[in-house]
Amino acid sequence: MDEKTGTFVVTHAEEDCAVVRDVETAQVHTLSSNPGVEVDEVLEATVAPDPPLEVTWQVVEVESSRRIELVDSDLEPTQHSKAIASDASVGDLVTEERAGTGEIHVLSVPPEDVEDAAADVLEDEETIARAARLEAVRVEVRRSIDDGVLSVRYLPE
Repeated sequence: MDEKTGTFVVTHAEEDCAVVRDVETAQVHTLSSNPGVEVDEVLEATVAPDPPLEVTWQVVEVESSRRIELVDSDLEPTQHSKAIASDASVGDLVTEERAGTGEIHVLSVPPEDVEDAAADVLEDEETIARAARLEAVRVEVRRSIDDGVLSVRYLPE
């Protein structure tokens, strides 16, 4: 196997090892040592397999490292997000690019499920992987229980 350069999310970290997941391919790499990373950290890095069996990997170079801030906002979705949700069927996800970079995901959910849906988004490791793919540094989850709307804003620097 060859070296691999990409964006990785740390999914597990102990003192002497770590596990990273490529945000583009979802391929998981077990690191034979921990180069000082923590869970949910995002790395722009190069990894290479450890010889001779190439079962574990090592970090060859870290170009950059960042953490994605997950924010459970007390703000309601914008009027624009509410309008998007009003045109969607319950359970639908509508994705819209933000001006510049980033994305907004709007979900129409039954009002009684809004809080659970928000918690699911905040706890899902894929939320961080998606933010890493979008080069976001902050994910903001807004909700309106009365309207049955959940918006997830992937925000750049």
